[in-house]
Amino acid sequence: MNNPSQNNPVKTAIEIAVNLALISIIVVWCFNIIKPFITIIIWAAVIAISMWKPFLKMQSMMGGNKKLALALFTILGLAIVIVPAWMFVGSIVDSAGQVTQSIESGEFKVEPPNESVKEWPLVGNRVYASWSEAATNFEAWLRDNAETVKVIAGGAAKKAAGVGVGALQFIISTLIAAAFLANAETIVGGLRVLFARLMGDSADDMMKLSSSTVTSVAVGVLGISFIQSSLAGLGMMVVGVPAAGVLALLVLVLCIAQLPPWLVMFPVIGYVYSVESGTTATIFAVWAVVVSFLDMVLKPIMLGRGVEAPMLVILLGAIGGMLMSGILGLFVGAVVLALGYTLMQAWLVMNDDPEAEEEAEAPQA
Repeated sequence: MNNPSQNNPVKTAIEIAVNLALISIIVVWCFNIIKPFITIIIWAAVIAISMWKPFLKMQSMMGGNKKLALALFTILGLAIVIVPAWMFVGSIVDSAGQVTQSIESGEFKVEPPNESVKEWPLVGNRVYASWSEAATNFEAWLRDNAETVKVIAGGAAKKAAGVGVGALQFIISTLIAAAFLANAETIVGGLRVLFARLMGDSADDMMKLSSSTVTSVAVGVLGISFIQSSLAGLGMMVVGVPAAGVLALLVLVLCIAQLPPWLVMFPVIGYVYSVESGTTATIFAVWAVVVSFLDMVLKPIMLGRGVEAPMLVILLGAIGGMLMSGILGLFVGAVVLALGYTLMQAWLVMNDDPEAEEEAEAPQA
């Protein structure tokens, strides 16, 4: 017996429309539910992909004990995030508390500036005059610069809060990454099915390209960050900057987060000018500026190594993605542009089959 809906095109169309509407509602609903966690999940995927080979080596060193390797990976990952964030936020909070207490008790004093401050490029005389006023009568200086102080204090508070929120997100991403590593075989199998549905026979190649691109960008970013922080720490140790190791660690965190190292280095330059001779301070200033912008030279060299797509494609994808979506776009942009480039290459040569062309051109008997 025939289904009545088969003989009624209108009813069939209505049923299809209702089904599509229900599916669309469910998809949108699911997306809105998971939307707050998308960034964290993508970060977790980046961490898991980047750390897959080191994790396997760690597991091998522990006699194949996967649970122990996962525990060590999680502890190390959390320590790398929590310790610098705790030091940074704690330092800001303690310093702000001490300054506030000193001001309220009337014990706060500003040491007069060194004459070498006048030699600072561009702003030396203005900084020296303002600094001298603060050292002579801090309360009057505070009243004259109340708005500027509020802006700086508000900016510092926002930065501290941003570091705290970023650290919390990274902690959650690390825990999710550990879960991804624990279930890597199942997840890879599911992704292979998804890629096969979307890209057919090219699924395995596209998966390898995506994985190698993420790993390449991660290794490049970490390598550049370690180089910049090491050079920054070396320069600060040579001129005798206090807590040079802690400041170098902060530079490392900034570089990994794709924030400019000069956020740390420029205040240090000011300090060096206030305690060292003009020549020494100027040499250090040049060194600090070179270190701060060294990533512009190293990124074209280190990003894209070990990836089949051209280095320029990876570099443009990473930089463009970062400009569009922040640090996460550094990875997503590189992967998307690499996949797009590969798909374009495959499409251009898709019908380039010499045997088929010869058969098509051969005269029919």
